[in-house]
Amino acid sequence: MMLLQFIRGAVVHAGSRSPCRVERLICAGRSLSSSAHHLSGFGESHASSCTAGDQPKILITGGLGQLGVGLAKLLRRQFGRNNVILSDIRKPPNHVYDNGPFIFSDILDYKNLREIVVNNNISWLVHYSAVLSAVGENNVALAKEVNITGLHNILDIATEHGLRVFVPSTIGAFGPSSPRDPTPELCVQRPRTIYGVSKVHAELMGEYYHHRYGLDFRCLRYPGIISADSQPGGGTTDYAVQIFHAAVKTGHFECYLRSDTQLPMMYIDDCIRATVEFLEAPADSLVSRTYNINAISFTPQKLAQVIQKVLPDLKVTYNVDPVRQAIADGWPKALEDSAARRDWGWKHEFDLPELVQTMLAHITQGSQLAEAN
Repeated sequence: MMLLQFIRGAVVHAGSRSPCRVERLICAGRSLSSSAHHLSGFGESHASSCTAGDQPKILITGGLGQLGVGLAKLLRRQFGRNNVILSDIRKPPNHVYDNGPFIFSDILDYKNLREIVVNNNISWLVHYSAVLSAVGENNVALAKEVNITGLHNILDIATEHGLRVFVPSTIGAFGPSSPRDPTPELCVQRPRTIYGVSKVHAELMGEYYHHRYGLDFRCLRYPGIISADSQPGGGTTDYAVQIFHAAVKTGHFECYLRSDTQLPMMYIDDCIRATVEFLEAPADSLVSRTYNINAISFTPQKLAQVIQKVLPDLKVTYNVDPVRQAIADGWPKALEDSAARRDWGWKHEFDLPELVQTMLAHITQGSQLAEAN
């Protein structure tokens, strides 16, 4: 009787997710008694589904974003091509299909996501699906659905199946009342964007699931990520990618942030390497489950000056977007990351001059190839 009341209550309160919640309570082919046994075990600590001698099977959600394809490439080199599955709700370009497994996955579809995890024997789950800062402010409802409801699906499935789960956080998880230069790992967090709020929620929910259910939850607060291979996705730090393309193609860039807006940044190779090293770190070496990682900090003016040493004809003008500027004004100028460097050996490789040289070389080469074709 108590179980039937619990199921009825779940149906009443589940809202738009009721089919998923009901399926989790009454699985196909299971009796009520077996469902009760499953529920009673949900809070138990699960061992990882891959042993020390096995290669992990890895699923990356939101895999067509800025980081997913690059992370998959490095993980496939390390663990084998077929052991890393990219997923997204968009159709990928042909080269993504050619480089390894890709499947359609909507993180809001609990049943489909669960089937993917089970059918592919997934043991690590990297959750990149998210609506970023500026886009989120223009569509709060979508950001809540993707960043919060989607996260709950990920955490529940990861807990049920004993997965190691990685969820990135961001400098956007801090707010105007946080210390800014540098921002420590533990301090007041009062973000003023739905993106930031959803990331604080992710940090706290993941750590709760770790302490309550034994979930192997891991989270890094990323700075702004700079990459030549991906298009900006609606983030406040996107100017630091756009300026390189403009410098090579037109020689003029109009920046939407003030010239003196200092933010922490990182080259994508450092970010991907940090993620893999963190995923591989022994659980007993992790004092925390959420870490800051830092590399370099600069302003638009400073970045332009370093680019102009290579391309002296670059002209930069400023047309401040009040929405993005307000977001940036509440973010850290630098992140304090001594814990990551101490606990699992994090160390960045790209300082600003190396980043600029690498970005310009990639974009110039890409432009030349495009012209040749």
